[in-house]
Amino acid sequence: MSWLTSHTFHHREFRDLDALCRAKKKSGLRISLCIPTLNEETTIGKEIVVLKSELMDRFPLIDELAVIDSGSTDRTAEIATSYGADFYHSGDILPSHGFKRGKGENLWKAVYQLSGDIICYVDADISNIHPRFVYGLVAPLIHDADIQYVKAFYERPLVQSPGEIRSTGGGRVTEILVRPLFSLFYPELTQLFQPLSGEYAVRREVLERIPFPIGYGVETSHLLDVYTRWGMSAFAQVDLEKRVHRNQPTAALGRMSFGILQSLLSRLRTHDKITTPAEISDVYRALEIAGPHYQEVTSTIVEEERPPLVNLPEYLRKFPCHNQEPAQNIPAVNPPGQLHRRETR
Repeated sequence: MSWLTSHTFHHREFRDLDALCRAKKKSGLRISLCIPTLNEETTIGKEIVVLKSELMDRFPLIDELAVIDSGSTDRTAEIATSYGADFYHSGDILPSHGFKRGKGENLWKAVYQLSGDIICYVDADISNIHPRFVYGLVAPLIHDADIQYVKAFYERPLVQSPGEIRSTGGGRVTEILVRPLFSLFYPELTQLFQPLSGEYAVRREVLERIPFPIGYGVETSHLLDVYTRWGMSAFAQVDLEKRVHRNQPTAALGRMSFGILQSLLSRLRTHDKITTPAEISDVYRALEIAGPHYQEVTSTIVEEERPPLVNLPEYLRKFPCHNQEPAQNIPAVNPPGQLHRRETR
């Protein structure tokens, strides 16, 4: 049976939340939900209300719900706390290591701050938020102890303007940049429908042993590091049907792609798949036309990385049960066990 067939699920398989909560209780697992934010006042309230009311108040699936913020200047903090989420500024977490703005920074700090055996990440800009964005991702980890990292995939409409939505067209960076590069260098990973999806659930013992780029490259780097260390059998993916969110303009996608490419090239060198004779530039160069004038606009994008948390003494003091060996010496996990899985469509 192929990985695509055996490790691809649909969220409907896990919609019996009573049964899922019983399985979670039997497993003894603790689940933390992290929502990383930066100026998300328009959507964060609805996300917290929907997820907390259904998955904490009605069904005891989530043990803690936290917003990890990069320094919002809008009402994100006020709204998040008013609806009952724990709110943390990432600069206040591990303060001796400083503050760096970026989504990857928030995700890394969350592993230290939160207590879950499983950490589920959900982006803050989902306008069609639904409990499936959490229970669909954590369920494979509850049911199968050998699955380590669960990614979301979905149909991604392209929001062109308020009220104007194309049914397809999202996921542009995946199809133009990441999938071609995976096809060249990591063909097994092309079985992931949306490697850059911002929704995924992961076991702590995996997250604490891999580095975190602080910026755009975090999702791609995670996949490569987990694949290299634990193999394709560590992954699963879940169809969440549709995700509606604001789409970034083409210029922003260029900067995102540049950051992702930096992280990917770094892994390719580490894995001895390519050699580069010179230092790679960290300056992204774009062209703009302003009336009769043409100009080059440059942005410095450095994909700095946070180290595996098991290499930090303060992390090991907080989580002493994980105080075993350095991240680079952790052995591979066992092959995956059996779990009822759907046939792919």
